[in-house]
Amino acid sequence: MEREEIKKILDRENVKFIQMQFMDILGTVKTVIVPSSKFDKSMDDGVLFDGSSIVGYATIEESDMRGIPDLSTFQILPWYDGNIKTARIICDVHTPSGEQFPGDPRLVLKNMLRKANEMGYQFFTGPEFEFFLFKINDQGEPEPVPSDKGSYFDYTPVDRAEAIKKEILLFLDMMGYDPEASHHEVSPGQHEIDLRFSDALTMADRIMTLKALIKTVALKHGLFASFMPKPIYGVNGSGMHVHQSLMTMDQKKNFFYDPNGKYQLSDIAMHYIGGVLKHARETAAILNSSVNSYKRLVPGYEAPVYISWANMNRSALVRIPQGRGLKTRLEQRNPDPAGNPYLQFAVMLAAGLDGIRNKIEPPEPVEKDIYHLSQEERESLGIESLPGSLGDALEIFRKSELMRETLGDHIFNHFYIVKKKEVESYRAEVTAWEIKNLLPVL
Repeated sequence: MEREEIKKILDRENVKFIQMQFMDILGTVKTVIVPSSKFDKSMDDGVLFDGSSIVGYATIEESDMRGIPDLSTFQILPWYDGNIKTARIICDVHTPSGEQFPGDPRLVLKNMLRKANEMGYQFFTGPEFEFFLFKINDQGEPEPVPSDKGSYFDYTPVDRAEAIKKEILLFLDMMGYDPEASHHEVSPGQHEIDLRFSDALTMADRIMTLKALIKTVALKHGLFASFMPKPIYGVNGSGMHVHQSLMTMDQKKNFFYDPNGKYQLSDIAMHYIGGVLKHARETAAILNSSVNSYKRLVPGYEAPVYISWANMNRSALVRIPQGRGLKTRLEQRNPDPAGNPYLQFAVMLAAGLDGIRNKIEPPEPVEKDIYHLSQEERESLGIESLPGSLGDALEIFRKSELMRETLGDHIFNHFYIVKKKEVESYRAEVTAWEIKNLLPVL
């Protein structure tokens, strides 16, 4: 949209406020609210904020930052009404001198998409976004108590969870996000929202809005929405399976499809899979960026642990869903909803493109349930494991030239430092498990 067009909409729709949003390197949405009467000023000067207060952004000596509104992201948020009707615009982060800030995760994805475009590809993603709905105690704090006892695809009586999902879908549809479906997931209180595929930058922007929307609607109904990958022991955790494809710029051809190829997959698709698998251990720190992420990535809970691919096997890291022609795609199953979608999309694309450039051939697909294979059988098939902890993932990440090149020195170094502190803090914590199992016997 053009600036004058947006001003007319603000006036016609009686929009009172604009949320100027961006994201830190951990995936937390940051917002500066401005009255709509200050829209012109925000466009002229940008939205000023203290970068030293944002995780992974800048030091005190270089703290002044400007959020430059990207007008293509303007949307009225339908869950605000009456006297507080609100719109949102996503900002690109710049330094005081006007240069694009290298610590902006959105810039990292833009840079990777430009590289894909130069190779003739447009990168599309479609996430399956999982989350839990928990009860809130009398003190207003969330507790890991599921809001229902349902399981996979269960139909529950009309309750708050059903109302929340319907309201989320309604708002997504009003915003033009084209939601595909929503359903109850495997675990009690766990749900999934599926968005129709889109270009990766648009989808990362939408995930940023989706996170805020889910939490807002849940609180409205007296529940707390959590994107924690594994909040409850003994049940499945929450993932964000990401469907990926490479299309022509006019979206009329899918580069992953070859009617004469093995499995009807093209050489480009096979090499992309090869790159994703080769770099899976390097990308894990970004795709599974919390110490809690690795409580989800354990055998027995439908989350991928072993680095392999398959056509039907859901225990594999990469799966090729049914559907060919324009629908040909791969599904990467280890990302989770706790991370930064801009960085997650960027590193997955970087791994795939490296596979294409270097013609990396994947191994044969494994259609057996890998969880039930012995270690010797996995070794004979050349199946490696994902890192077992964030600490392990960070050390692999630290040595990866592809990750440094993809993220740039600023985010690469800051991400490692911030997450290393998280690991050290977690290691020093005395857990309830230790008290229960060790205190009585040691």
